[in-house]
Amino acid sequence: MQVIKTPLPGVLVLQPTVRYDVRGYFLESYSARTLAGIGIHDTFVQDNHSRSTRGVLRGLHYQVNPGQVKLVRAISGTIFDVAVDIRHGSLTFGHWFGQTLSSDNHLQMYIPVGFAHGFCVVTEAAEIAYKCSTFYVPQDERGIAWDDPDIGIDWPVTTPLISERDQHNPRLAEIAHDFSEDRLKERHFS
Repeated sequence: MQVIKTPLPGVLVLQPTVRYDVRGYFLESYSARTLAGIGIHDTFVQDNHSRSTRGVLRGLHYQVNPGQVKLVRAISGTIFDVAVDIRHGSLTFGHWFGQTLSSDNHLQMYIPVGFAHGFCVVTEAAEIAYKCSTFYVPQDERGIAWDDPDIGIDWPVTTPLISERDQHNPRLAEIAHDFSEDRLKERHFS
């Protein structure tokens, strides 16, 4: 597995080893041993799977109490996957990183606690699978406006299809300080 560092500390792009032959290909989509070998020791307790059509944008989402690590990949189609640093006090607070994930490139994005996550679909349809380090708790789910000008994400869609809930997410400047460098260190999520 190749690890590609991003401009956001802790956010990683993972490129698994893919073995091709006349039958097709094989890859390990998840291995706790391999991840531990590159310093990722999270325990994942829930797998989520979604299917969306072209132009759908989901996000920007995160969970509090204690937070949630995600390991995201596209099973079919192509998405533009985004992480936004929401750790107050971080040198990269409010910065974003985007990566194209597809069923062809097999890339995965590792998004630690303290980052919001979102994606948009750029092919006719896409299926996304992602592992989560904590169970989904509706009252702990939060969101940030996908089009917050203070963040300035360069989405590859101009008029996305978004949920009613995501249409009303606050801007980054309006969210609580759920994640700060000090609080994350206290929780051992560095």
